Amino acid sequence: MLAPTPASPESAGMSKAALDRVDAHLKQRYVDAGRFPGTQLLVYRRGKVVHSAVQGFADLERKALVRDDTIFRIYSMTKPITSVAFMMLVEEGRVALDEPVHKYIPEWKNLGVFQAGTAPAFLTRPPSRPMLIIDLLRHTSGLTYGFQQRSNVDAAYREMKIGEVVKAGTLQSMIEDLAKIPLEFSPGEAWNYSVATDVIGYLVGKISGQPFEQFLKERILDPLGMTDTDFFVPASKAHRFAACYSADAQGGMTFHATNRKGTLTLQDDPATSSFLSPPSFISGGGGLCSTAADYLTFCRALLGGGELGGVRLLGPKTLALMTSNHLPGGLDLPGLSRSLFSEATYNGIGFGIGFSVTMNPTLTLIPGSAGEYSWGGAATTSFWIDPAEELITIFMTQVLPSSAYPLRRELRTMVYAAITDSNL
Repeated sequence: MLAPTPASPESAGMSKAALDRVDAHLKQRYVDAGRFPGTQLLVYRRGKVVHSAVQGFADLERKALVRDDTIFRIYSMTKPITSVAFMMLVEEGRVALDEPVHKYIPEWKNLGVFQAGTAPAFLTRPPSRPMLIIDLLRHTSGLTYGFQQRSNVDAAYREMKIGEVVKAGTLQSMIEDLAKIPLEFSPGEAWNYSVATDVIGYLVGKISGQPFEQFLKERILDPLGMTDTDFFVPASKAHRFAACYSADAQGGMTFHATNRKGTLTLQDDPATSSFLSPPSFISGGGGLCSTAADYLTFCRALLGGGELGGVRLLGPKTLALMTSNHLPGGLDLPGLSRSLFSEATYNGIGFGIGFSVTMNPTLTLIPGSAGEYSWGGAATTSFWIDPAEELITIFMTQVLPSSAYPLRRELRTMVYAAITDSNL
């Protein structure tokens, strides 16, 4: 797939000076302050890349700079790609959103809802209705993540290593383990960030009749030319793979060898990372590594109504369905969420199929447009697509957790401030 031609911000109704201020902000507030090792920012508008900037280090220990082709762990930015893969099967009539999940996972038919107790002696009650496919896609299934650390159900996930950053087991073993753990709540009653998209990946494999990773490669990644996106980084590209760090309690980062305030803790060394070899657990919820350029290609296909360069992933009506709010009662995330963590938490934002969706920009208190959709990854990567403004923004760094700093709010505010010719 041909990359879009770089162009001046002014040619697409944006201000170069304002976008340069974003870079200065990232450098001063995050890179120079020791909060981020380095950053990459891409802004695309009206069919043109109007801003592309890298700064700082991809690997502090080896003094490797962030480059345009640096490979990042995108973690939960995998979820939109997995959701698109599933909706391709929906378009083919092979599965429907209102079907019960137990049609495809029979061992889940009698899953109960947690009442009391600890693993393996849980007290449960029957759910008010069966879990549906749509519940998995919009995170209203009753599943959870162990890192929520809120309940005995979360604890059981941690004990069985379900949905952890360092993946264990296989998709099949995850399905079998989840059959032994009750749901947090009855499906449809709440929104809770969870391993549900990993389950969607399992279903893609089961329904398509081919391994999930093969389906992604043959139906999405290869056709779009996303050659740097995979569930592992091959040896030939390992030199481009960024290190991943953790934010420290003082607001900086601590590197494991020095442990000084204001520096970084190495969370995943690119020289020894588990991402350097094919995993046994293929995580549709958080397993992909990618580049900003590859992810821009995926986003361009979505902004194009499901098509890019003659490659059609989905029809525009399907994409419109995916980017509408699907939360019960038309509520937003704060109104329905029981999750202690989410990649989007603002008022006025709902959830569709694989994306958060801005319903009412006024309630977010951040510039934006109704219909904008987005998501982010655990290591502070993020993207958003604004169809009304023909805008895509992609940000990359590698710092866990994504909630350490209000960076996403700042990026939205500053990038939207750079628009000088609004479509609205």
